[in-house]
Amino acid sequence: MTIEKTLFAAADKMRGSMDPGEYKHVALGLLFLRYIGTAFQRKYDELLPEGEEVAEDVDEYLADGIFWVPEAARWSTLAANAKDKGIGVKVDNAMRAIEADNEQLKGALPKVFGREALDPAIVTGLIDLFSNIEFDGTPRDFDLIGRIYEYFISEFASNEGKRGGDFHTPKPVVELIVQMIEPARGRLYEPCHGSGSFMVQSENFLEAHKYRRADLAIYGQERNHTTYGLARMNLAIRGIVANLQWNAEGTLLRDAFPDEKFDYVMANPPFNISDWSGDILAEDRRWEFGTPPVGNANFAWMQHIYDKLGSTGIAGVVMANGSMSSMSSGEGDIRRAMVEGGAVDAMIALPGQLFYGTQIPACIWILAKDKSNGIAKDAKLRDRRGEVLFVDARKMGALVPGSRKQKELSREEIERIATAYHAWRGEPDAGAYADEPGFCKAATMEEIALQNFVLTPGRYVGAGAAEEDGEPFEEKFERLTAELRAQFAEGRRLEEEIETQLGRLE
Repeated sequence: MTIEKTLFAAADKMRGSMDPGEYKHVALGLLFLRYIGTAFQRKYDELLPEGEEVAEDVDEYLADGIFWVPEAARWSTLAANAKDKGIGVKVDNAMRAIEADNEQLKGALPKVFGREALDPAIVTGLIDLFSNIEFDGTPRDFDLIGRIYEYFISEFASNEGKRGGDFHTPKPVVELIVQMIEPARGRLYEPCHGSGSFMVQSENFLEAHKYRRADLAIYGQERNHTTYGLARMNLAIRGIVANLQWNAEGTLLRDAFPDEKFDYVMANPPFNISDWSGDILAEDRRWEFGTPPVGNANFAWMQHIYDKLGSTGIAGVVMANGSMSSMSSGEGDIRRAMVEGGAVDAMIALPGQLFYGTQIPACIWILAKDKSNGIAKDAKLRDRRGEVLFVDARKMGALVPGSRKQKELSREEIERIATAYHAWRGEPDAGAYADEPGFCKAATMEEIALQNFVLTPGRYVGAGAAEEDGEPFEEKFERLTAELRAQFAEGRRLEEEIETQLGRLE
């Protein structure tokens, strides 16, 4: 069992009957304190030989991107007082002290530990548990904390069910979108950033492909204030600098970046939301392809995201399956206008059970501002205007070990989908593209029009080839013919039996 799983199992056992939605702020808040405490203490020990005055110099820490931790908030102080009945209040005060000394964290940290309803034993137990995390004194320590934090978020989202999907997107779905749109250089935007999973995975992509972190600027907006804080802690643990904004109105009603355009947009907006102020926004300039219905925000999100793209921008959007086929309230007309306007680059149908608390399947829309040559003008991608790539991944995925309802895509499956997309775009190192029955199809505008602009991939990719069973055709034909004749004979016998029984009733 990995350290992430071991720690979560132990932490979850302490939760008892406490609601996971509340408990996650307790566990993740203390895990964050453990992280910044470790980083601070390491720098402190390094500076101490130069004198206590140097070790207590705030600027020494800020210069290295390390959060300053006042003495009362240091992990060693909290751990020494872990069994104190007032430990919850001490942790809350530690959070306030850290925020006061670190502008980047103001308003981000939870102050939930001193509540009367929270058993101090839970706080004590978590401090003891996280104190036992062993570090080896290398940068890998912080990668370890990042992995633990991400695992905790994912598990809490799963435990919360449908509500968990409001703040966290399953990692395989995030990885798939990142692998497809490849955020390397430029500006990345997440309009409803939740826990920040797309941003974290984008940073992982940069590292894996040896791109410079400084080449990607990150922006995000969130409506839920506690989720906003969760994301800020998530990014801070990894040293990711981002311009995150919060307001109670939400992105559609009050865009925090009204004059900005982006090279990449990734989003998992809330599905089928009816109270999105559609009546107020009926005349909004963003509705290039048609006014979204007041009772459903799906195409408001889609058009907002498309509007935020720069001249060569590309977006990956998780959306409800109904968005591919709905004809109600003008959604079919908007979808047609998007296809005819060249906004839709690719459609991916996902398997069911990927998302927390629901078996309802979803899909991914890949939107592009310039299909003539894609996002990178120097890449010499092929002209894709007049085409849309359809990928049917509904049969992919397998149950997560130990779960009866949660599925995940494998790395090989993610790679297969992403490679098909890159090959279709004409990327030189992705190989030649070819339609694959049952999996992918590059459909023309004429073919899409024949389907009345319904974008369900299953309509285009067809059925996959049947598995070869090794039985010679002649033998199979003879066997199946004999079976059919036997069934016909049984049918005639049953007809005679029924007629006989009816005759007895006369």
